[in-house]
Amino acid sequence: MNNRLLVISAVAGATLAAAVGAGVAYAHHAFAAEFDGKAPVLLRGKVTKVEWINPHAWVHLNAVTPTGEVKWMVEGGTPNTLLRSGINRNSLKPGTEIIVRGYQSKDRLCAPICKANGRDVTFTDGRKLFMGSSGTGAPKDGSDASEKK
Repeated sequence: MNNRLLVISAVAGATLAAAVGAGVAYAHHAFAAEFDGKAPVLLRGKVTKVEWINPHAWVHLNAVTPTGEVKWMVEGGTPNTLLRSGINRNSLKPGTEIIVRGYQSKDRLCAPICKANGRDVTFTDGRKLFMGSSGTGAPKDGSDASEKK
């Protein structure tokens, strides 16, 4: 009886691990799967929230436009990529004013929030840091140090 329970537990654990792994793999995507390299955006506003999650961190901001504020969520690289480029939890606290250059999502939907892939972020002190991930299919524009080879 104990051996049967052990086998059932092992099979259930393996099935759960496979399901969780598949969800993570599905969530990760290439740039071109969701974003449009021909739809650049320049967003200026204040950070409202940052999600330091894998496979991509998300920076939420209220961008100031001529007609008011528009809520955006901007995809960055992995938390590790952002840390290596100099972006951390302390540099992107809520209320921090930033300028993000990136590319809008292909669907162009802004309900309930607009989405973009961030290429780089500029802080009010003039620091400009790469926030994307390398080799994702985003247009090459020199922001990524790996493009300069």
